[in-house]
Amino acid sequence: QVRLVESGGGLVQIGGSLRLSCAAAARTFSSYTMGWFRQPPGKEREFVAAVSWSGVSTRYTDSVKGRFTISRDNAKNTVYLQMNSLKPEDTAVYYCAATRGGISGPFNYWGQGTQVTVSS
Repeated sequence: QVRLVESGGGLVQIGGSLRLSCAAAARTFSSYTMGWFRQPPGKEREFVAAVSWSGVSTRYTDSVKGRFTISRDNAKNTVYLQMNSLKPEDTAVYYCAATRGGISGPFNYWGQGTQVTVSS
């Protein structure tokens, strides 16, 4: 079982940056593939990024490539999402997720979400 708690969301201007954190309560955090998803207002939840248990392999949705970076610190049981050059279309509730599967999921464990709002 994994409990996930996101933090770091908020209101940011267009072009600004935010770093989301996800703290995991899990005995074997380093054995989980971790991911970030988001749900824009009125839309379905969508994949954003994922990182392998070792941190070596990563995967991103096309719309965030070059702007977002996912990373993890297994010593701190934490995964991060650094978001730069933010756009209004990045506005969403961002969810942390975990799976014992591969980098493509499926993801079985979810946090409660943190709101990111990008505004002019």
